[in-house]
Amino acid sequence: MNLEYFLKAEAPSWMGTDSAENDIVISTRIRLARNLNGFRFPLIFSDEEANTVDNMVTQAFLQLNDGSNDFSHFAIREMPALQRQVLVEKHLISPMLAKKEKYASVLISQNEAISVMVNEEDHLRIQCLSPGLQLIETYELANKLDSQLEKLLPYAYDNNFGYLTSCPTNVGTGLRASVMMHLPGLSMMKQMKALTQMLARFGMVVRGIYGEGSENLGNMYQISNQVTLGKAEDEIIDDLQNVVMQIIEQERNARQTLLNQSRLALEDRFMRALGTLKYARIMTSEEAATCLSNVRLGVDLGIIKEVPKTVLNECTILIQPGFVQQYAGTTLEPAERDIFRAKLIREKLSNGNSKLKEKGEEKYDV
Repeated sequence: MNLEYFLKAEAPSWMGTDSAENDIVISTRIRLARNLNGFRFPLIFSDEEANTVDNMVTQAFLQLNDGSNDFSHFAIREMPALQRQVLVEKHLISPMLAKKEKYASVLISQNEAISVMVNEEDHLRIQCLSPGLQLIETYELANKLDSQLEKLLPYAYDNNFGYLTSCPTNVGTGLRASVMMHLPGLSMMKQMKALTQMLARFGMVVRGIYGEGSENLGNMYQISNQVTLGKAEDEIIDDLQNVVMQIIEQERNARQTLLNQSRLALEDRFMRALGTLKYARIMTSEEAATCLSNVRLGVDLGIIKEVPKTVLNECTILIQPGFVQQYAGTTLEPAERDIFRAKLIREKLSNGNSKLKEKGEEKYDV
């Protein structure tokens, strides 16, 4: 597949709506950090080492490609900044990898459920994404690929410490499991700060939509484990599963409380958000994310019935700055992006069952 295939303006497979707990859980991610024996970590290795690692990983994937789950390889340095940003917005690469200029790359499966970052913080970051709450299934997918690669690559492993990683917090299993959750009820009830503090006591962390260092947009949060050393993979998965189920229960209770206390005000909030999305001519990404969050909650509560969740998922992708410019076919100033973003949302909501026109079919016109 060429890179344009992965830049298309559609919601990726991991944002599917037919999945467990999809009224609250958007997606599940499993990430495994691995390094190759005999090479320094990416923070201090030489260009020669980086190039060798990239070539070794690429050759390993060529042996794995069997037609059932082929991977496409892309060098980061060959991508313009805008294309890198789009891949970050689709969660296929990290913001850190997007900043790399030498001997960093990504391998992406055709369905976008798997991406492997090469020479980011570690030599390999194996990432698997699934819709809804599927921690066990997603881990099994990542573990299968990891086992195949371990037969082809000399992993850095210590019998006492486990897998060796650039950051000490990842030593051991190298496993970071995370669940992206839509938590408007807890946000409106001002309970997110208390939840974040409680999770920290259980070795969990709450991050923004793009992980570490990113902000919460549209009441979307990533809940993930913070400790890998001294814990087995199944223990990490079980602990996160239990925590997520408790958060789901708290979020549903918060939503019901809001309905019982102020149903009319809540309905007004949803309808105003829907009206803004349908008719606004200028819209920032923050405002769009907030409105989409309100409409999504209205759909989940059965108050808004005419908007499919698939449309909301596509809009969630489309409102991001990189995607707005990718779809426009040109770089845009912030004010221009706000105009074009509103236009895209209006088009999508006015004809939710049809695909957006392919880029290039219509010139940029606000």
